[in-house]
Amino acid sequence: MNLQLESLKPKIDELQKQFGHPDYTALYGTGCIKRPDLCFIFMNPTARNVSVNKNWTGLKASWLGTKNTWKLLHQLELIPTELFRTTQEKKPIDWNNEFAMKIYGEIAKKKVFITNLARSTQPDARPLPNYVFASCLSLMEEEISLLRPKTIITFGNQVSSALLKKPIKVSENRHQLFPLTIGNKTYPVYPTYYPVGMGIMNMGKAIEDIKWVISNLL
Repeated sequence: MNLQLESLKPKIDELQKQFGHPDYTALYGTGCIKRPDLCFIFMNPTARNVSVNKNWTGLKASWLGTKNTWKLLHQLELIPTELFRTTQEKKPIDWNNEFAMKIYGEIAKKKVFITNLARSTQPDARPLPNYVFASCLSLMEEEISLLRPKTIITFGNQVSSALLKKPIKVSENRHQLFPLTIGNKTYPVYPTYYPVGMGIMNMGKAIEDIKWVISNLL
């Protein structure tokens, strides 16, 4: 199963060289690559992801070796309970390519694609300046054009504002559609709360928002 857009990898690698930490590698958007129902756009990878290590030779995808985001995906019924439990039990060192392929294979079956706007892996969850997001925007638009998703979910004010090129406050725009035009096609974008890290307290609201999108639009 092909889970990534191979043509974009060299461009993502270049952005990592420009904006990311030299000790880590880039990650690539992963999941359903042909007309996904949902495209989830997060901020940027960090060193907590085991696949950014230079000795990792398997799938380089978001959230591998972490725990909290899988809670969100499980509550959205995008991964089965057995796999979710394994994400919570495994130590980061125990994650491997076989498990990464298995869990993202399930996400792809659910017609979901998970990516990051900023292609700049950092050692920690430090805030990134807006110009980094702006510099990665054209590649994000190219990725969306290749995917042609039915609906886009953006996580957090900074990602939402950068993609939509206007100030967005998620707390004031829940369940609100923002049109995003790329070329001759317009995509519906729904901003929601960032659900992990400093935003972990808002995970419940993010789940509510995404469930609303799924039940009303898909």
